[in-house]
Amino acid sequence: MPPAKGQPAARVAAGILVTRILGFVRERVFAHYFGSSAFADAYRAALRIPGVIRNLLGEGTLSASFIPVYARMLARGDEEDARRLAGTVISFLLLITILATGAGVLLAPVITDLVAPGFDTPRRDLTIRLVRILFPMGGVLILSAWCLGILNTHGRFFLSYAAPSLWNIAQITALVALGGSLVGAPLVMGLAVGALLGSLLQLLVQLPSVLGYVRRIDWSLDRHRTGVTAVFRAWGPVVAGAGVVQISGVVDTQLASLLGGGAVAVLGYAQLVAVLPVSLFGVSVAAAALPDLARDAAGADTETLRNRLSSGAARLAYYVFPSAFAFALLAVPIIATLFQTGRFDENDTAIAAGVLAAYAIGLFGQATVKLFASGFYAIGDTRTPVRIAALSVTVSAGLAVLLMQVLGPAGIALGAATGAYVNVFLLAKGLSRRVGPIIDPSHRKPLAAILAGVVLASAGTEGLAWLAGSQPAWVLCLGGLAAFGLLYGFTTLALGHPEAHRIVDRLTARAGR
Repeated sequence: MPPAKGQPAARVAAGILVTRILGFVRERVFAHYFGSSAFADAYRAALRIPGVIRNLLGEGTLSASFIPVYARMLARGDEEDARRLAGTVISFLLLITILATGAGVLLAPVITDLVAPGFDTPRRDLTIRLVRILFPMGGVLILSAWCLGILNTHGRFFLSYAAPSLWNIAQITALVALGGSLVGAPLVMGLAVGALLGSLLQLLVQLPSVLGYVRRIDWSLDRHRTGVTAVFRAWGPVVAGAGVVQISGVVDTQLASLLGGGAVAVLGYAQLVAVLPVSLFGVSVAAAALPDLARDAAGADTETLRNRLSSGAARLAYYVFPSAFAFALLAVPIIATLFQTGRFDENDTAIAAGVLAAYAIGLFGQATVKLFASGFYAIGDTRTPVRIAALSVTVSAGLAVLLMQVLGPAGIALGAATGAYVNVFLLAKGLSRRVGPIIDPSHRKPLAAILAGVVLASAGTEGLAWLAGSQPAWVLCLGGLAAFGLLYGFTTLALGHPEAHRIVDRLTARAGR
């Protein structure tokens, strides 16, 4: 079955945007009740390992190994074999989920000591209790990632990326419903239960559409079915590569736990904001491109594959570069607007803003890594990204240890930013040897327009902020972002950037309907 026509990346971005908006609402409510307290630290740390399990065996790794094989089967018309492959994959995922959940519940104390070695006894005890509630959530989200793989291959992008909205809504509901009568540990425990229920809703909302494509799930652990060996052969190295990246996240949490109370929580607030452009643009472009890249590779069409990667990187640059500059310039009003409420005070805002500015430096690297790694996955090379990721994580962790001594949590973020650029540089270099130069000379003029746009937008926004004086944070945030976006858009349009013209053409077409 061919993919649906339209704008896949736009549908991915739309689904992610809905989820992220609700994610910000969730975090504001969370900040109101917990701020950067010990309860916030414990919850952030407890979420880390279920998040690791989900990312190791879920969306990113499953997409990289399962979607290319499944898409090639559908492209050849082997729909029955594709259906059986889907059934075998989810059967193995369910088995892994059950085993991992049992191990996680039993080993919660060990997991807590691994993730947050700097926690004091009360914080450690609470984190252990939270891990036991939240660990099954990681398994449910792995099954949800299987649904995403099926839906994306069939051209259904919005639902799979908007489904996590239910996870956010469940947590918001839990906090609002319980926040009036519970405080501290009982409230954060109730939030954990809400998160677990939300993950179940995220899975269940996708199943009807998935069953419309696979008709019924053919449960089996038969590794000899067509395509199964290819999926698992690719899955192993991809899981190893994701494991390297997840180690980086765990190391960040470990280092933050050594900095004292509140550091783990503050790092989490800043990460939520920083990951927005990576999710909206990096994930959307990579997720939408992967099925097409796999088809290009299957047809030995390396020229189209190279052009697709090059155009994807150029498109990412247009959106992510201004996001990075805007975040760095407006970090304080952004953090204050989103989170400064209740127990989240001005001091928390100042620290989180510094972390956000540091993360902003690495945004383009983090966004582009996903696209270039997808290029390797599409041509069947899942090992090279693992080796590159291992090197970049080593660089990131080493720098973080040094920089945190001077910059605190912002030093950890700056180390991560540097590691992201090491990763993307080596991926681009490796792809260029395999499929031809990824950096197309024709993109030099558009890149110059981007750089001119961010410089002029930054200068103009800074000038407007000076004229505005001491306005409320939300005025500076919304006004600053609007001014930055308009100045950047008009500048790149005047300088002839093709993406700016595409945006205008789409808006004009919609207005004319």
